[in-house]
This record gives sequence, C-alpha cells and structure tokens, in this order.
Amino acid sequence: MKKDFCFEEYFAAVVSKDAAALRQFFAESAEVFWHNTRERFTLDGFIHANCDYPGQWRGELEREYRIGNTVIAAARVFSRDDPSLSFHCCSFITLDDERIVRLDEYWGDDGEPPEWRKGL
Repeated sequence: MKKDFCFEEYFAAVVSKDAAALRQFFAESAEVFWHNTRERFTLDGFIHANCDYPGQWRGELEREYRIGNTVIAAARVFSRDDPSLSFHCCSFITLDDERIVRLDEYWGDDGEPPEWRKGL
C-alpha cells in the first residue's frame, strides 16, 4: 500500500539534505521551479541544488493545506551556522499517485522592514 504524501517528512529531508530520502517523494519526471531566481530543475538537478546548498539548516512548518492533489505549505528555514540568517518558503506541490510531479517554490529572506515602512 502506497503511503500518503507527508509534507513534514518531505521538509525534514529537504533541510537535512538527505538525497536518498528526498528522491522518494518525487516522480522521476518531476519539475521544480524556484521562481525568485527563475530556475527550473529536473529531479536530479533539484536534489543536487538542494543538497549542495551551503551551510547546515533546520526548519519548521508554519502552515499546510491540502486540496485534492495540491499541497500548499509555508515554512521557515534557519541556518545552523549563522543564527541571524533565516528564510521563509512557500511551496505549491502538485501530486500524482502521492508523488511530487511539480514543485513551485518562492523563497524570501527574513529581515527588518525598510525604513519607509517602519511605523506604519
């Protein structure tokens, strides 16, 4: 019996850079899009980019919704090497047979608001 997709397990594989575990969540033909940097990856390219990303990371899931074959999740990723460095990621995951066939992600740096917005 096939196991249902679990974002928390998937996300744990992402932040721990566990290539073997990560691969199990995807269909071989999956496409991954990092829209902020206009990158498109095959499965192998995504695993390479994720697992070779500099530094050590941890993360926490903030929200997750599943609607049919789509999972929408927001998470925060923290650097284990530099406590001042963190990011937020919003993931839109399309599943087929409980495997990721398309992943659209939007990443943003955490930081202070710009001067012009302080106090609004």
